Amino acid sequence: MTPEIAEKLARLPEWAAWLPTINAVLNGLAGVLLAVGLYFQRTGRIESHKRAMLSALAVSAVFLACYLLYHAVLTGSTGLRGRPFEGEGVWRWIYFTILITHVVLAAVVPVGAVVAVWRAMKGRFDKHVAVTRWLWPVWMYVSVTGVVIYGMLYHWPAG
Repeated sequence: MTPEIAEKLARLPEWAAWLPTINAVLNGLAGVLLAVGLYFQRTGRIESHKRAMLSALAVSAVFLACYLLYHAVLTGSTGLRGRPFEGEGVWRWIYFTILITHVVLAAVVPVGAVVAVWRAMKGRFDKHVAVTRWLWPVWMYVSVTGVVIYGMLYHWPAG
């Protein structure tokens, strides 16, 4: 990391510096809840499925709030839009491939999740399933890659 970037990041309030780790934990928890929800659905435990999936939605909503808060504070206190990736060569290609697919697919998850919940609440389970067949793997990918991106930025320097 360049000294200029390090100096800017040092201006980030201490409480806000914890938000990326909290966000990674929330992403991981959402992924676990999604897996548990799928298991419950496949084993016919529909009430448990409902609780797990609504919990995944709540955890993802908390993640989104923390993510937006972090980036607002980061930009306001440092002028940076994000933490720069330090890897080089093929690692940069891998990182940006994961990041771009993560960001594009993450934009779809909130809308798809609201539609899926709405259809389930209305008893339109055929329509609910039509959405969740593609939404579940997308949401799981976004949850898992969120943790991977955190790891690549903060714990797995490549070069």
